[in-house]
Amino acid sequence: MRFLMHTLITAAALAFATWILDGIHADADGPARNAFTLIGVALVFGLVNAVLKPLIRKATGCLYVVTVGLAALVVNGLLFLLTEWIASRLGLPFEIDGFWPAFWGAIIVSAVSAILSFAVPNKDHA
Repeated sequence: MRFLMHTLITAAALAFATWILDGIHADADGPARNAFTLIGVALVFGLVNAVLKPLIRKATGCLYVVTVGLAALVVNGLLFLLTEWIASRLGLPFEIDGFWPAFWGAIIVSAVSAILSFAVPNKDHA
């Protein structure tokens, strides 16, 4: 249940990012297909972050410290671009128009996901 909730929260954050940024597009035919596209992209994004982010952090730990965390923002943008590449290979109509939309999109998705996760009650901690 927790995994499903996290995926839906990420999909909602992705929907917000596509709505607010001109350089991110999820153009499926109709609202239902758009929702399924965003859920699919959320699954890919979760998998990319779960597998690659810890490896990158371990490999470049000093870089994170030296740049006071700014490297993390760049890594998040690059992982968002990787998500777009994988999603396109899976046939999901999700596009990002370059690094800067990916950079800002990753920040927006992270922030909105955090806010929504905080707003949704968690039975495990209640």
